[in-house]
Amino acid sequence: MKTIDELLTDGVAGKRVLVRADLNVPLDGTTITDDGRIRAVAPTIAKLAEAGARVVVASHLGRPKGAPDPAFSLAPAAARLGELLGAPVAFATDTVGESARASVAALADGEVAVIENLRFNAGETSKDDAERGAFADELAGLADLYVGDGFGAVHRKHASVFDLPARLPHAAGYLIATEVGVLKKLTDDVKRPYAVVLGGAKVSDKLAVIDHLLERADRILVGGGMVFTFLKAQGHEIGSSLVQEDQIPAVQEYLTRAKERGVEFVLPVDVLVAAEFPDLKTKAPAHPETVAADAIPAGRMGLDIGPETGRLYASKLADAATVFWNGPMGVFEHPDYAEGTRAVAQALVDSPGFSVVGGGDSAAAVRILGFDENAFGHISTGGGASLEYLEGKTLPGLAALED
Repeated sequence: MKTIDELLTDGVAGKRVLVRADLNVPLDGTTITDDGRIRAVAPTIAKLAEAGARVVVASHLGRPKGAPDPAFSLAPAAARLGELLGAPVAFATDTVGESARASVAALADGEVAVIENLRFNAGETSKDDAERGAFADELAGLADLYVGDGFGAVHRKHASVFDLPARLPHAAGYLIATEVGVLKKLTDDVKRPYAVVLGGAKVSDKLAVIDHLLERADRILVGGGMVFTFLKAQGHEIGSSLVQEDQIPAVQEYLTRAKERGVEFVLPVDVLVAAEFPDLKTKAPAHPETVAADAIPAGRMGLDIGPETGRLYASKLADAATVFWNGPMGVFEHPDYAEGTRAVAQALVDSPGFSVVGGGDSAAAVRILGFDENAFGHISTGGGASLEYLEGKTLPGLAALED
């Protein structure tokens, strides 16, 4: 995989360099609530601009349905990028239309422009190779070189991720190089004990990675909404907690395999429960109660791991040489259900081992809960991409850069 440093050595001054970034940040209206992904790609963009490139930044945001939707405009992300770069950033109001062409044509050496949300064009995500390729051709007309640095999208076979690199000389940006280097530490050269913490709502989202990790991890700790399918699979009462009944046979098989292979599979010993889901807008007190994980009352739903489980999980992570964490332990967005996620985050901070926060809600949680990002070994920008890499899948965006 060619690196951005090789491009810089060859010289980029005066050349149009399209950077496929991941500016898919959470928005509250037009206010960015977490700019982590913008900050992560800024060093690549800054380096190219400093070298005299005419930088064209392309990204998606959210899931618009192949047509312009003001709710998913990249305008707030472009403004924030300009603040981080300390220089004006032009913004094109379309992807490959008149505004995009004019914005790119107006760039001087060292200047940056952001084009509008790629998913406003149906060709970006099309499953039809010809439609996707046609959009990639139009994007290629805006640039002389391509730099892939949107790690959060490399598991997608999209025009700007997979097809466009084949049409331009290409290289990987600093963020992708860092992310891949970190993931190799979780797959190729793992220091042990290797502990994995998995959370989130649905166990179905994690089945493939659990299957893969049963051959590699020493300990797997489970929390979040997915844990109640595990508890149900063990025959425990789970009240009105989230459960995926159709996944119970697979979960039972994994628990059996873990025991046979000597993988320590750790489930909660206590949970926080309530009669209803908390109000995440008002953050009104939810008055949860702590109960044993194997005795959740009828009519009560589990919403976080309990304090005893938090201490148990911390003890299981204390001597780990490598830790990978993906998925919160509960409804961390509400203060009454944030302590389980906080306990895991603090355990990673306290652990002397190499800790990786696997993107998505986990990355958002450590920022929302006020942790110093530098206290972790690495905070990924791509939850889905990280999981698919750990599953052993070939990621289209990485394969395209390796050609």
